[in-house]
Amino acid sequence: MNKAVQIRFDEYPENARIRLEELRSLVFRIAAELELGDVQESLKWGEPSYSVKIGSPLRMDWKSNSPDHYYLFFHCQTKLVDTFRELYGDVLEFQGNRAIVLSLFSPLPEATIKHCLELALTYHQRKHLPLLGA
Repeated sequence: MNKAVQIRFDEYPENARIRLEELRSLVFRIAAELELGDVQESLKWGEPSYSVKIGSPLRMDWKSNSPDHYYLFFHCQTKLVDTFRELYGDVLEFQGNRAIVLSLFSPLPEATIKHCLELALTYHQRKHLPLLGA
């Protein structure tokens, strides 16, 4: 893990850190399964950020002003969150056109989040397709 990212993860409360580590592992697993190359891990705006060459960067974070939730952030000028809302509006909660809001007290909807992450990590191959080819 990138040292700056590790320091940031160590600052999270344990329940949030565990959930964010679960998301991080999922990002790396998807990148490996889809053979997307190296995942660039860094901090952007103080939040762990992940990107691959053919994808749109994504970030994740927990906020003390919303302690029951953690977030997956996407570039707001992409079609990602609009597509996620169309596909999964009945099972996911969103914040504007930039984030999926997840509850610390509910199981991660892994299949749904995995699909969202796959779309983000392959965004530049899909951005011209209706519903990103989903």
